[in-house]
Amino acid sequence: MAEPELRGRTAIVTGASRGIGLAAAAALRARGADVVLTARREESARDAAGRLNAAAQPGWGEAVGIGAHATDEGAARRCVEQALERFGSIDVLVNNAGTNPAHGPLAGQDHARFAKTFDVNVWAPLAWTALVAQAWMGAHGGAVVHTASIGGLTVEPDLGIYNATKAALIHLTRQQAFELAPRVRVNAVAPGVVRTRLAELLWTEHEQSLRASIPLGRIGEPHDVAEAVAFLASDAASWITGQTLVVDGGALLGDASTRVPAEEARVG
Repeated sequence: MAEPELRGRTAIVTGASRGIGLAAAAALRARGADVVLTARREESARDAAGRLNAAAQPGWGEAVGIGAHATDEGAARRCVEQALERFGSIDVLVNNAGTNPAHGPLAGQDHARFAKTFDVNVWAPLAWTALVAQAWMGAHGGAVVHTASIGGLTVEPDLGIYNATKAALIHLTRQQAFELAPRVRVNAVAPGVVRTRLAELLWTEHEQSLRASIPLGRIGEPHDVAEAVAFLASDAASWITGQTLVVDGGALLGDASTRVPAEEARVG
């Protein structure tokens, strides 16, 4: 049996107690990496890590949960220190933590919601990446993957602040990739609508119309994005940096529900 591709490496995944973060941690661990899962609450992080360890298979890495709010620089620094003490390296960072308290038209937003959204979605990835670069990756190399969104590549109602943060994160990905090369690769994934708690309002109330509008005929599942994250973190992507990989079932291609059936589209 082939050696797991990430055996001997350590990954930190922020916002990993559920959804895409938990799925990404599971995908990295299944490839042999030891994984540190973070969450706002220590109990949530440890519970998520415990669930991963309970499902362990031979060759899989170890999962550890650490409480660390994404925007708490002190907690982030302690998390990085604990990861190095426990495993000896930090080879992968997945900046997955995100929030969206600023739902609604731009004209109806206030500074508090604006600031919280940008702090979690933009400042936190910047801060965590700087910490791991200074602590390990800058000298030893590594891979960073941000969780952006297709919202950062388009416009839509009521998500202006959130989408602006994801557009900023996509640009930050390119800037960090430029600054941290050649030792550190920095990429992003841009999911469409995925079955997570953050997007729950969309897929619980509009799933049928969403499925009809997506060319591949379904909304995403966390593992769809997690596999893309694992690829970008692996040596298979060793010559890829500064890129944003769209994982959206084709949603950005256009509304599939407006397509003319092939038999009606024949010319002549």
